Amino acid sequence: MSNRDLETLPGHLIRRLQQISVALFGSRMAEADIDVTAVQFAALITLRDHPGLGQQTLAGMIAYDRVTIGGVIDRLVQKGLVVREISPTDRRARVLALTPAGQDVLERANPWIERVQEDILAGLSPEEQETFVALLSKLTRAGNELSRAPLRAVDSGKLPALED
Repeated sequence: MSNRDLETLPGHLIRRLQQISVALFGSRMAEADIDVTAVQFAALITLRDHPGLGQQTLAGMIAYDRVTIGGVIDRLVQKGLVVREISPTDRRARVLALTPAGQDVLERANPWIERVQEDILAGLSPEEQETFVALLSKLTRAGNELSRAPLRAVDSGKLPALED
């Protein structure tokens, strides 16, 4: 590897942008008096769109580590935003569902989430924003299988297999 300047290394820049994104998310949620992290928000959105998921399926759908998703769910349950229920199709399995409070948090958070996206992209023109998001999507799709927690999509036509 050449003696590249640190500020030209894509990995370093991506890490810095992640730090900025997390800081902006936390700042906007604090401003809105909403107590959720970015990962918790992703879990809530996914459960809203796919009710009745098991923990492991949820982890795959938000590209989060399967070992630590339990802690995320535990905190959402403690906050009253999610409940664990017995599966209607397999009494041994547990599924997750939003509570009315969880739905309310999502509704209150939506305008703030939009502001976070605007904040992240503020240094780019509208055309650059579109290009940046397209390239970022392309890179994350191309590298998905290299992740410790790859994204796992679920067919929109059927519910994924249930697990504990």
